Amino acid sequence: MKRRDFIKKASAGTIVAGAALASGCSKASDSTAAAPAVASGKKITWKMVTTWPMNFPGLGTGANHLAEKIGEMSGGRMTVKVYGAGELVPAFEVFDTVTTGTAEMGHGATYYWKGKDPALQYFAALPFGMTATEMNAWLLHGGGLELWAEAYERFGLVPMAAGNTGVQMAGWFNKEINSVADLKGLKMRIPGLGGEALERAGGTPVNIPGGEIYTSMSQGIIDATEWVGPYNDLAFGLHKVAKHYYYPGWHEPGPTLECMVNQKAYNALPDDLKAIVKAAASSANEYMLAEYNARNKDALAQLKNDHSITPQPLPTEVLENLRGYAAEIIDEMANSSPLATRIHKSYSDFYEGAVQWSNISERAYLNTRPG
Repeated sequence: MKRRDFIKKASAGTIVAGAALASGCSKASDSTAAAPAVASGKKITWKMVTTWPMNFPGLGTGANHLAEKIGEMSGGRMTVKVYGAGELVPAFEVFDTVTTGTAEMGHGATYYWKGKDPALQYFAALPFGMTATEMNAWLLHGGGLELWAEAYERFGLVPMAAGNTGVQMAGWFNKEINSVADLKGLKMRIPGLGGEALERAGGTPVNIPGGEIYTSMSQGIIDATEWVGPYNDLAFGLHKVAKHYYYPGWHEPGPTLECMVNQKAYNALPDDLKAIVKAAASSANEYMLAEYNARNKDALAQLKNDHSITPQPLPTEVLENLRGYAAEIIDEMANSSPLATRIHKSYSDFYEGAVQWSNISERAYLNTRPG
């Protein structure tokens, strides 16, 4: 299959629903590591830094869930203290903080680290790419996790899938979007490959942490923002600073959130605690997607009924143009390194098969479901 074929086949308005599969951790070898430095009965305390505001619904509480599960399953032998963005380090310094071992764990999304290696973005979300269910299937049963571990090994990190929001919204805008021309000059908070596609369409992507979005919108620093979906958007009060709410989340159809672990710290754990960290990440991955599916429906009803917000579909012309730009960018990224080429082939081959199945399963079913 040609490199950009999978993205050109994507349907702009398609949402493939489904529950997440459990996540695991990398298969990075421990064979070169020293024997565990901690005895099985010794109490261990780790720090987890996150890119989210502390206790923020879904994202921040998902990190909390991960930490709590480690404590519960270890019977208190291992505890993890969670730090929200800005408490210990700024949101976008999480990667370096875990790499250096200043904190043993981090919670975020790989597209924040594209400056380290553009190919890392495959492990979060590609515009018009795979859904949450499909991403989990690729990571666990399609070789994705092994490639992710290989990509992170040179940074001294062990990756684990530890959350997913499901299909997101396209975002909030301070003006109507009726054509591609309306994107020109638009300053929008949108990270990763979606931001690059917007830039090629004439907009200006701005990458700021979630905690700065409301102020930036209210002060006119940005004209539009994507965040997540009704659950999180309502929590931030974004309906107070913009009235035009668009779907679908073409840029993040099923973003995998990560738990990154310092490799030396991980290798120093006894085997049972390593297994507990993996199991806790798996629990967090499943728990978060279920929470978003449950909470988004309630928040959407509240936005509609209490705040008179009516979500609108992005025009087909706009989605088609963004899809074309995204295909160009992904093609370039696939050629950025030999590892990127291998990751892309694995992703796109899996995507092709996933589309064939979803077309006659979930998509076909959703098209017949009343409502």
